[in-house]
Amino acid sequence: MNLAVHGLEGDIREGISYYDDLHDSTGRFDFVLANPPFNVNAVDKERLVGDAGAGRRYPFGLPRTDNANYLWIQLFYSALNKKGRAGFVMANSASDARSSEQELRRQLIDDRAVDAIVAVGPNMFYTVTLPVTLWFLDRGKKKTARADSVLFLDARHVFRQIDRAHRDWTSAQIGFLANVVRLYRGEEADFTTGGDEAEAKLKEVFGKKLKFKDVLGLCKSATVKEITAQSWSLNPGRYVGVAPGEVVSDEDFKLQLEALNEELGTLNTRADHLQQTIARNVAQILAE
Repeated sequence: MNLAVHGLEGDIREGISYYDDLHDSTGRFDFVLANPPFNVNAVDKERLVGDAGAGRRYPFGLPRTDNANYLWIQLFYSALNKKGRAGFVMANSASDARSSEQELRRQLIDDRAVDAIVAVGPNMFYTVTLPVTLWFLDRGKKKTARADSVLFLDARHVFRQIDRAHRDWTSAQIGFLANVVRLYRGEEADFTTGGDEAEAKLKEVFGKKLKFKDVLGLCKSATVKEITAQSWSLNPGRYVGVAPGEVVSDEDFKLQLEALNEELGTLNTRADHLQQTIARNVAQILAE
């Protein structure tokens, strides 16, 4: 048997990616991995207008806000081919951003491109102490059985404490989290990473048959309809919930309060419309 080993080639060029498409990247790639800078401001959007629109680098349009998060997200999306997948780190604020960013997120969700969203706790990076979110896109998902769902995975409570200011994931924890996604996708579990420890944990949570299910406080397969009802939020805390006996964090409480406040606003609006309809009908009856 002959084995051939092929080396990886690189073509590294210097530039500002959202201004310059140095690699003619639109629709070219099978995989994209990225850790872009968060909340970049002072973007010269006039330089981007020609790249906005269907089939271009910013297919859903430009955000009105002075923040590059949704420029990066669209760049990663538009660089993928029809079956391409992307994984990238993103600021938590992008998951719930309002105004024009909410509209861009809605289009991304409606395109059925969002595959999984993972919440990560603080101190997982040496230069960033804030919690972050991992986004996974899949342009081929719309032709699968999970087209109308998104996996939300709350990994904020999964970590190994290295020292007071730093955390990481053990190989077993990485293997466990990766296999949660595999089970959701209907794939076979793979314990190359994590070995017996990852397998034992996965069976403890999902049973010996290793069949995906929603687990309170850990994971939730949410439908697009459910996501729409949450104003197209991609924040796992809105869907996963809190496991029994787990202390609700300030962040979770804020998310729950925001969700309840939004629901109250929607109900108040409906009540106002209903009251106006009743008033018109009564006035019409009395006028007859």
